[in-house]
Amino acid sequence: MSAPAAAKRRLIVAITGATGAIYGVRLLETLRRLGGVETHLLVSGAGWLNIQHELDLDRAAVHALADVVHNVRDVGASIASGSFATDGMVVAPCSMRTLASIAHGLSDNLITRAADVVLKERRRLVLLVRETPFNLAHLRNMTAVTEMGGVIFPPLPAFYQKPQSIDEMVNHTVERVIDLFGLGAPVARSWQGMRGETD
Repeated sequence: MSAPAAAKRRLIVAITGATGAIYGVRLLETLRRLGGVETHLLVSGAGWLNIQHELDLDRAAVHALADVVHNVRDVGASIASGSFATDGMVVAPCSMRTLASIAHGLSDNLITRAADVVLKERRRLVLLVRETPFNLAHLRNMTAVTEMGGVIFPPLPAFYQKPQSIDEMVNHTVERVIDLFGLGAPVARSWQGMRGETD
């Protein structure tokens, strides 16, 4: 008797209306390059505005980076059900409106419904929240998502890696996010410790 086929690795990627559309696009590009993961893309209306403004990309170019593209109004899509197996979901970037909807379980579009499904199925949800400074509502919503098992991951640059460009900072963040899902060998360059004088 042959062994059962391995479950397909799937990751949901959502791009919402916060600044930093490059994080979602670079995540798709990196996953496409690494291979072995079926990506399901969602982009909000404000997300498209930021993609066009910040990256000068059209819809066709972004759609081409994903394996499956879903309309955010299609709450009957496969990813709206827990019976559709995925490794989890990344919202990159995650607006404060999307954060609030997820924190309060509103499921008012396919992005927040998919996030709700990921949380209820105890899968990994990673939110690259983009806002500064945070107000108390933002902080409470991040706490609520964390208490539900989500991961709050502000895309902060790691200066200890001595990045030489914005691209390097974006890549490091995206690689760290991918590593959170354990989809294969670690992608991000690991910290090797300080090499200086010791006591």
